[in-house]
Amino acid sequence: MPDAAKPLSPIDLRSDTVTRPTPAMRRAMAEAEVGDDVYAEDPTVNRLQARAAEIFEREAALFFPSGSMANLTAIKTWTRHGTEVICEAQAHIYLYEMAGVAAIAGCMPNTVPADSGVLTWDLIEPAIRPHIYYRAQTALIELENTHNMHGGTVYPPEILNDICDHAHAAGLPVHLDGARIFNASVALGRSVADLTRKVDSVMFCLSKGLGAPVGSLLAGSRDFIDKARVTRKLLGGGMRQAGVLAAAGLVALEETPKILHRDHENARHLAEGLARIPGISIDPKKVVTNILIFDVTGTGRTAADVCAALAKQNVLCGATGKHAIRMVTHYDVDRAAIDRALAIVASVVAPH
Repeated sequence: MPDAAKPLSPIDLRSDTVTRPTPAMRRAMAEAEVGDDVYAEDPTVNRLQARAAEIFEREAALFFPSGSMANLTAIKTWTRHGTEVICEAQAHIYLYEMAGVAAIAGCMPNTVPADSGVLTWDLIEPAIRPHIYYRAQTALIELENTHNMHGGTVYPPEILNDICDHAHAAGLPVHLDGARIFNASVALGRSVADLTRKVDSVMFCLSKGLGAPVGSLLAGSRDFIDKARVTRKLLGGGMRQAGVLAAAGLVALEETPKILHRDHENARHLAEGLARIPGISIDPKKVVTNILIFDVTGTGRTAADVCAALAKQNVLCGATGKHAIRMVTHYDVDRAAIDRALAIVASVVAPH
């Protein structure tokens, strides 16, 4: 008898963090030259840091096991206990980084809501505390590009630069959570160096759309990175033979940005298909990178219920609100899988 047909593999749209390392990354990891990075002696880590600094046109960069640790390190380096960090109301550092800003850096997030997650100076300026000794002082402005919880929205460069100019005039540094800054770069057709030139520090992830198994980098001035290295060690981020991870990061950094446009095209295709399904609300024109968030209120079901039903049919995604669902495209989900996912979504939300 012929073998039974193999079940179709899951279509994992929960996040671009679920990507598997490519064969090239695995080869690089197996062959990586290593040393002790706490002694700054791992040659592969050093090459990755130097290459990241070069690409972002910065004096130095530092390799971290996670973007959350890199963001926390930047915040702790720029601020002191008892100060405030201005960020957007749905910023990743506020919602998804375990309150590390408060618990470890000792800062209070001062959140400012913004349409599409894009802050402007007009929104930020009223949140800056006056220089009165009994008021917590503003120490840092944090921005996010692309903005995760607003559906991968991209900062217009002129707005970001305007914020930096005004912040610097007010004596405030600006840190950019650029976890997916390469997606912003592809969407805007401008280099990551150009998009981040005026911020004082920038974090970006290797382990999201770029596809490396582990790691993020923090880039800035040499003095800032020297201080950040101390904080990284304090937080437990001193790694030893980390070149086996950095090697995959080097491949991701050099190769994956060339194909990110496919993820954006697939996300737009997914959004257009979802918009045609009764009960689902999404504006495909607002999907500019690889993240989309859609509303299922019209189905009469909650997002959690829809996600659970989809999971039973091997389509994985996540609820971000009572009626909101997020899907994220990446290189492990091709156009055929997107079309299969759309057919399954349509069947799940159809009236029974």
